[in-house]
Amino acid sequence: MASPVRRFIGMIFLVTFVVVYVFVAMVIGDLTMADKHWSLKLIFFAIAGLIWVIPAGMIISWTYKKR
Repeated sequence: MASPVRRFIGMIFLVTFVVVYVFVAMVIGDLTMADKHWSLKLIFFAIAGLIWVIPAGMIISWTYKKR
């Protein structure tokens, strides 16, 4: 697969993944953390805010992988 095509597919997939991930994390956080203490909410959203980096890094590494 040509590099520009791979980068375009990776960009579309990355943007879609991040948007879906944000909404899923928001809904899960809202449903499970509504009546919890603020410190638990902070921990949940801090972890949820960092976990997306791992799959995003894998998408980016695939995008820039040499053939």
